[in-house]
Amino acid sequence: MTKTPSLFIEAFLGFASLSIQANMAVRALQPLYLGPRMPSGNGGSHRHLASHASTPIRFPGVSSFPLLFPSFSRESRHEFRRLRAFGGSNQVDGRGDQHLGQSNSLDIFSWARPLLDFAAKNFLPLALVCGVAFGLADPTLGCLAHKYSLSRVSTFGIFFISGLTLQSREIDAALEAWPAGLFGLSSILLFTPLFSRLILQLKLVPQEFVTGVAVFCCMPTTLSSGIALTQLAGGNSALALAMTVISNMLGIMIVPFSLSIFVMTGRGVSVPTLELFRSLFNTLLVPLVLGKVLRDILSGVAKFVDQNRRSLSMASALLLSLVPWIQVSRSRPLLLTVHPASFAIAISLGALLHFALLALNTLAMSSLSALSGGSQSVFSKKDNARAVIIVASQKTLPVMVAVVEQLKGALGESGLLILPCVASHIIQIIIDSFLVNMWTQKDQHSNETKEV
Repeated sequence: MTKTPSLFIEAFLGFASLSIQANMAVRALQPLYLGPRMPSGNGGSHRHLASHASTPIRFPGVSSFPLLFPSFSRESRHEFRRLRAFGGSNQVDGRGDQHLGQSNSLDIFSWARPLLDFAAKNFLPLALVCGVAFGLADPTLGCLAHKYSLSRVSTFGIFFISGLTLQSREIDAALEAWPAGLFGLSSILLFTPLFSRLILQLKLVPQEFVTGVAVFCCMPTTLSSGIALTQLAGGNSALALAMTVISNMLGIMIVPFSLSIFVMTGRGVSVPTLELFRSLFNTLLVPLVLGKVLRDILSGVAKFVDQNRRSLSMASALLLSLVPWIQVSRSRPLLLTVHPASFAIAISLGALLHFALLALNTLAMSSLSALSGGSQSVFSKKDNARAVIIVASQKTLPVMVAVVEQLKGALGESGLLILPCVASHIIQIIIDSFLVNMWTQKDQHSNETKEV
């Protein structure tokens, strides 16, 4: 047994750790809301303990996902430390052990809260990385999940949740910026798939890494991260939502033809277009429409969804993490034979792809702005430009997985095709997070200059 398997695992987990830490740069723009701290009294230690109830930590936009942490005053904490320093187990009214236990709990909460904060802000990349790690560590359960087609169920669930959270008024609001939206859709479904031809010129072992990234180019945009980042950047979130929904619906019809033209040509295999369309229709469009219909006809469903968007987003991330877990579990023997350098090249390829798409869409929006009236153009509006640049430069993982599953090995081992795309999915979120941070700082500086 060589050291290659352990080197591969260490390389992947090292990349994942760096990726998640970098992603915190912009996620910090959405800090946890801490309830107001109760004022401390002037009484003894018992009154301090009794007067400070647990304060719920609530994530932004979520009303039913509380995590309770005790809210203590500075004086209370000082008394706890003093009691612990004296070490009285039964020295304080015969209840020293109780005070000591509460002091230890306070110490635990002091370091647990930042960890929970980190996990909440980076839930999607954490879930994806954990899925890959679990598949590499023990493939037994993942192979069992594949046997019962759990990946199809997870894809259905992801798009059902997307339908539940889809608001009609947001789509209507995007009509004002329809020229920018039309270009964004053209970029997502027609222009960016052209990059797959260039990517396929690269030779790598295993070749599935390159093929997987090429297939990734032909996919529609992400389901949620593009919209979330657009909102953080102060962009037109309604336009971002419209492009996301329409591109994923049209992608069901266009993706099979894009794969036939840009990826399958010269490979001696053909895309089962009709069968692939039927599969995408059943696993993507049907649950999306079903979720939207339930939201529109049942007011209670809409209210529940709006109050629990954060929880539903986490549920969608968990469902998405099942995909790499299952695929990596299936392909573990092959993955452990891959040299870490090859995987590093595949990761770099995904990063370069996203940078190229960002450059393409930025240049195109600037050119269209100059050609269509300058500062008065729809393309020149900052919020529209940011929405198009972010959304049109991202690619979705769930649709890619649905396509690979339906191809049934025609392009190679499924796990090898999907793994670099999981990395690319995480990388594009990280890169765009830094981009949003840069835009936010620029806006803040501009506002400060105007005030002066």
